[in-house]
Amino acid sequence: MPSPIPAMFIADAPGLDFLNSIATPVNVTVDWIDGGEGLLDWLDQAGLVPADVLAAMRSGAMPGELDGLAEQVRDLREWFRAFVQEHKGAPLTAASVGQLDRLNRLLARDEGFHRVVALDTGAIGVESTRRWTSPESLLLPIADAMAQLVAKEDFSYVKACEGPTCTLLFADHTRGHVRRWCSMAACGNRAKQLAHRHRVAAQQVGL
Repeated sequence: MPSPIPAMFIADAPGLDFLNSIATPVNVTVDWIDGGEGLLDWLDQAGLVPADVLAAMRSGAMPGELDGLAEQVRDLREWFRAFVQEHKGAPLTAASVGQLDRLNRLLARDEGFHRVVALDTGAIGVESTRRWTSPESLLLPIADAMAQLVAKEDFSYVKACEGPTCTLLFADHTRGHVRRWCSMAACGNRAKQLAHRHRVAAQQVGL
């Protein structure tokens, strides 16, 4: 069943939001991709797959097929997490491409294509789409997000939240790259409260 807690999209990079699909927002770890329904719900919240495609996958999948796919996605997530954790804080180099063979094998399965469409403005445009031939094709927009992360983000500014129990990652796009927290409303506010308590305690000791 989908988690009652909405998934977290605070990373400013879809590839990192994928890693953040397991997190500890309020003391208890939540895995939004804990099964097939969780996977479909997370993909919907992330906006990575059209709603009609998700509905077709839900109705057409064999028993247990989506749960098995979710297990694949979790394994892919932890493999990619190890890569990001190893390289965050410094620019990626061409040498790191050799560690991404698994991602490239997944990307090679894509059946994406472009098509000409009528835009809302009345003009003609080109859009990217893909053939959703099986539940495993749901892996492909996730792979795209991962590829965009390694190709376009400066890993110098891929950071982990400084909250002592927080596991969330983000791309620091702030001016001066001074972001420290997943969210000022969450870990940032808790850090401010803790610092305030320490100051009060220090003042009381000095009395």
